[in-house]
Amino acid sequence: MGLEATMIIVDNSENSRNGDYTPTRFNAQTDAVTLLFSAKTNANPESAVGLMNMGGLGPEVLVTLTTDMGKILTALHNTKIKGESHLTTALQIAGLALKHRSNKSQEQRIIAFVCSPIKEDEKTLVKLAKKMKKNNIAVDFVNFGEEEENTAKLEAFIANINSADNSHIVTVPAGPNLLSDTLLSTPILGGDGAGAHGYGGGDGMDSGFDFGVDPSLDPELALALRMSLEEENQRKAREEEKQKAEQAAKDAAENLGSVKEEDENTPLLQESNKGEGSSSGADKKKKDDDEMDIA
Repeated sequence: MGLEATMIIVDNSENSRNGDYTPTRFNAQTDAVTLLFSAKTNANPESAVGLMNMGGLGPEVLVTLTTDMGKILTALHNTKIKGESHLTTALQIAGLALKHRSNKSQEQRIIAFVCSPIKEDEKTLVKLAKKMKKNNIAVDFVNFGEEEENTAKLEAFIANINSADNSHIVTVPAGPNLLSDTLLSTPILGGDGAGAHGYGGGDGMDSGFDFGVDPSLDPELALALRMSLEEENQRKAREEEKQKAEQAAKDAAENLGSVKEEDENTPLLQESNKGEGSSSGADKKKKDDDEMDIA
């Protein structure tokens, strides 16, 4: 994960009340949002995350791009479950929020949780996907709850927005695992276990997670190990730069030392000149004495 501005869209429609995901569809999203925020900001301190919903009477931006976890948690706590989802409108509003980000060097990304039937037809979604691709926006979908109905539409969207594998759909069937645990080994959080079109399974070690820890069993430890690895790589890079700088300083000091040795010869030359000067003075005195004797 690089430097990103990420808008997370939660589905707070009436369908999010369902308890087929632990503990409910909406609460499963709140846990996953916390995980996503931590992963994005830990990977790069200059990355920012915003939050919006897509239920009720219409989508609403709850938190603009921020690095303050407290604002995200407060907004999630105050979000009410109501109405129907408005996916395309939410995506368009999220795109506008990203367009007005203060740091233009941040890459634009939207992560949308979808747990209710998508009302829009595939043609509408594909048209929006092509438009967002032109604006260099990447989109990830967490497809759960109504996956049988929504998967084909979301895959069509991803197929038309994808550029260099920067967008993904992760389909998560109902099961005993927490939604946040499942995301750890998916491309949305930098894992390789799911590919672009689904969740790879419950075995984190077979899903490309190389730390010998199953993310589904201990997600906090798995995330801590991933962050630790990134920090170690950064530390090694800084150490290499430091060694290069020290070697350059050492080489420069040796070059200055060789110049200094040449300067030490200068007094010898001055003494030689001084000796020549003394000899000339002695010759002049002898000449004066000779003239006095003649006189």
